[in-house]
Amino acid sequence: MPEEKKPYYLDKTASLRDVFGAAEVRVEADRVIADGRAYPVVDDVIILLQPERWPEGLKERVTATVSGAAAAGGAFAGDIQFTFGQEWQKYPEILPGHEDEFKLYFDLVDTGKLAQARVCDLGCGIGRWSYFLKDKARELVLLDFSEAIFVARRNLAGANNCLFFMGDIKELPFRANFADLVFSLGVLHHLPTDALDEVRALAKYSKKLLIFLYYSLDNRPYIWRAILAGVTLVRSALSAIKSEWARSVLTGAITWLVYLPLIGAGMFMQLFKLGKYVPLYDFYHDKTVKRIKQDVYDRFFTRIEHRYSRKEIAGLKDTFREVTISEQLPYWHFICGN
Repeated sequence: MPEEKKPYYLDKTASLRDVFGAAEVRVEADRVIADGRAYPVVDDVIILLQPERWPEGLKERVTATVSGAAAAGGAFAGDIQFTFGQEWQKYPEILPGHEDEFKLYFDLVDTGKLAQARVCDLGCGIGRWSYFLKDKARELVLLDFSEAIFVARRNLAGANNCLFFMGDIKELPFRANFADLVFSLGVLHHLPTDALDEVRALAKYSKKLLIFLYYSLDNRPYIWRAILAGVTLVRSALSAIKSEWARSVLTGAITWLVYLPLIGAGMFMQLFKLGKYVPLYDFYHDKTVKRIKQDVYDRFFTRIEHRYSRKEIAGLKDTFREVTISEQLPYWHFICGN
């Protein structure tokens, strides 16, 4: 008779008590109970969302009683949840190039000092950034509001220092300052609210935040902003498409007919040290086709996309003692600290 698998969180009750700020946490086979509030557990993922916000795939799998999160309220974009769930199930692999991108995003963080830190990845997707922190941080908290969180669980299957949650960034049942570092890369600008206000709200959970928000091309020539306006119109139309077949075909077409030709033109212009003036070249010239396709899917099928200037981000000094904005790609990623 096969040995019954022990619940993943059985030896993590102390961590869960601390994250929730709970006096008591009980772990059962299919749920975690924190101070009387029951949260279902599916494939080692603790479900914080109320049932009305569960993605369709999850509704078929949950059998545990729900009595945890407060009633859902506020802005919630179900189509964004759907798109990212589909995206990360379509592109689930941790790619070799992701490590190079990780180093770009974390240029402002001394990862060598995270050995005793709890680090939280908000909007983790497939866990591609946490993957490169799993051996650097004492503990990782990964959260996403889509089914991508189950992909993240698989990608970090070999790490035992991770806590996985499906939840809404805007409605977290976690205690104040539960993490030593919170990072959210490429997430907040897809919310149906002002991303800078969301950064301010996250100050509750950690004294240090690492954030990446799409830039408003404020350090680029005017023609780039004109092109972006046209791209935004196209994206607005394409994001309404829900057929996965159509999305796949369009992703391939945009990759091969738009992205790769522009990158090629940038490579030619770089012979004259002018590659930076060609859209897409800077960030994508060393990326694989698979990696580019993932970004195309992300950019053209996500309805909400806010962009921010360096000056607007610097305005976060009204909340944080320190705001440090990296001058390097990707624009703009920055550290906020109190």
